[in-house]
Amino acid sequence: MAALLCLSACLLPACSQQGVDQLAANPGDRTPPVSAPPTPAPPPAAAFAAQSAPLPSAGAAAPVLSADDVLAGLTGRDVPPDGDGDLVVVPGSTPAPGPGPVRTLSVAVESGLPVDAGEFAAFVMTTLNDPRGWGAGGVMSFARTDGEASIHLLLATPGTTNRLCAPLDTAGEVSCRNQDLVVLNFRRWVDATAEYADNPTGYRQYLVNHEVGHALGYGHVTCPGPGMPAPVMQQQTLGLQGCTQNSWPNP
Repeated sequence: MAALLCLSACLLPACSQQGVDQLAANPGDRTPPVSAPPTPAPPPAAAFAAQSAPLPSAGAAAPVLSADDVLAGLTGRDVPPDGDGDLVVVPGSTPAPGPGPVRTLSVAVESGLPVDAGEFAAFVMTTLNDPRGWGAGGVMSFARTDGEASIHLLLATPGTTNRLCAPLDTAGEVSCRNQDLVVLNFRRWVDATAEYADNPTGYRQYLVNHEVGHALGYGHVTCPGPGMPAPVMQQQTLGLQGCTQNSWPNP
């Protein structure tokens, strides 16, 4: 039987943060950021309003699942605004596939979401262990466990996401990293963003890599220039800012 991930045990006291997508850990616990801290981003609601096209509405989602949706573990596209907060750890384990230091990760899905938890976990692990990922060149690899882990990755309703990310206000729209929790907002998992409407798999890969990047100690960076690939630690959810889509730390 799947284990329940206790929110009160996992949600540690939050500390000061920069940006919108993530809640930073204590500076002493982090590896050096990939660049100088950028100018603070606007609140999520303001950033979404400034995009050239609105985010897709969950209520207007197509009833038929695409191949991208099935690959990501979706069994439906309805996005409940809130849930019961019961986060069920996906049972079983996936060994680290490569050499180098191993980072352990558990994957959990909030009960009641239309998700095949096993397929979702497989998508996450395939993304993290991709040759273009954080472990490129054998720097590290990721192993999934249903026990103790250094990173707990969660897929949660917008309401539960907001509570787990507090004091960061996600506005029910964005995801975050809070201490050892990587919280993916189910609304973004389903709808992606307007600029990734043609590439939902790419957005979902970006979302996993971006938030796990925070857990590895990386901070936000900005678009390096018009027409250039957006760095994975750019807040692409809030807009590409002239850059092009990119899901990978090492494309």
